[in-house]
Amino acid sequence: MSRIGKLPVKLPEKVAVNVNSDNLVTVKGPLGELSQLVDPSISVIVNETEIILNRKSDEKEQRAKHGLYRSLISNMVTGVSEGFQTQQELVGVGYKAECNGQLLELALGYSHTILYELPPEITVEVKSEKRGNSTVIFKSIDKQLVGQVAAKLRSLRPPEPYKGKGIKFVGEELRRKAGKSAKV
Repeated sequence: MSRIGKLPVKLPEKVAVNVNSDNLVTVKGPLGELSQLVDPSISVIVNETEIILNRKSDEKEQRAKHGLYRSLISNMVTGVSEGFQTQQELVGVGYKAECNGQLLELALGYSHTILYELPPEITVEVKSEKRGNSTVIFKSIDKQLVGQVAAKLRSLRPPEPYKGKGIKFVGEELRRKAGKSAKV
């Protein structure tokens, strides 16, 4: 049995779970509502305090889906109760970000500013300190969407290995390279 799939998903208070006849799992909580269509080979059982997922057979594909859907449902429960956030740091001289509603305006060392439009489910906050790096914080109830938006932002200017300039996650340690060595 899948080690991840056999673990029950604990339901916090104020979170309601509904399973449709088409295996559509809907999770409602204080922060919002999320839904996920589950494969018919996986059955979802909802108790008062937990969600249990079972598979019908022991085939390789169903074993893989067992753990996958358990993780997706667990992320949905965490998202509607607590939410998810990622923090990214803009490292470099003149690198800055400004937020205008759902439009993120970025200066990343190019000859032009980059305008990045965010999905409506994401809220963004920009913190810029004097003589410090700007920090961009993405918040949402959907873990996959937060990760996708953060990865797209990072791809606009990935950190380089010599000086470390670029967009990096807060707390991320970069592998640094030594520059050219001087002739002697």
